[in-house]
Amino acid sequence: MSTFLFEQIIFGPVKSRRLGISLGINLLPTNRKHCTFNCIYCECGWTQTHEAEEGFPQAHEIKFALENKLVALHSRNALLDSITFAGNGEPTVHPQFAQIVDHAVDLRNQYFPQSKVSVLTNAAKAHLPAIRSALLKTDQPIMKLDAGSQKTFEKINNTRIAVSLRQIVETLESFGNDCIVQTLFVKGIHNGQFIDNSTDEEVGLWLGHIARIKPRLVMIYPIARNTPAEHLQVVPFEVLNHIAEKVFKLGIEAEVF
Repeated sequence: MSTFLFEQIIFGPVKSRRLGISLGINLLPTNRKHCTFNCIYCECGWTQTHEAEEGFPQAHEIKFALENKLVALHSRNALLDSITFAGNGEPTVHPQFAQIVDHAVDLRNQYFPQSKVSVLTNAAKAHLPAIRSALLKTDQPIMKLDAGSQKTFEKINNTRIAVSLRQIVETLESFGNDCIVQTLFVKGIHNGQFIDNSTDEEVGLWLGHIARIKPRLVMIYPIARNTPAEHLQVVPFEVLNHIAEKVFKLGIEAEVF
């Protein structure tokens, strides 16, 4: 199925189903995806097996582009709910990620102090001290947790670095209430294997992780755009709502998008 890449450093604002009016920051190359995961549902397509760490926009370029956009938005009294690190893969792989977060927070404070700084991350590098410190400076570190079992984690997220589900859960637990967990529920067939992280067994294991992590919020959502894997199905909203109810029973807030 047809997927897409973000062709600019700063994109939007767009209306986000999770974040409201969101201005995106793409720290990755504009001509390819660069990620530590290779998720079967990623709107940016497949991750290449080996990618050279080149082609990243520099911190000063990003700051310049972001400030120009914020000045333009501010001059016309535009609404802005979130300044969001997203784009063509995993933002924390950028070698200047911590510095760029500092710039974004400073510019937000100057031009749109009511908005939030958000990061969409798979958390594979969030245990590293510099990355962790930077994420904690943001208002919404939104971290991926798509599986209850290691087997399903491998099928859905298909990591490109050596990281296990256990390590991801331990990292998220270290953030606790300072993080938001995002989970995409999906089912279908890929590479001849049936995949479904919405089964009772998978959800039960996943809920165990959520209870351990104790995030401030769990964002639950289905696929809504084209995916690189061709035979995936949308998990019905009634199933997602039922899962959310189970999260509420843990005393943790959940939203279905």
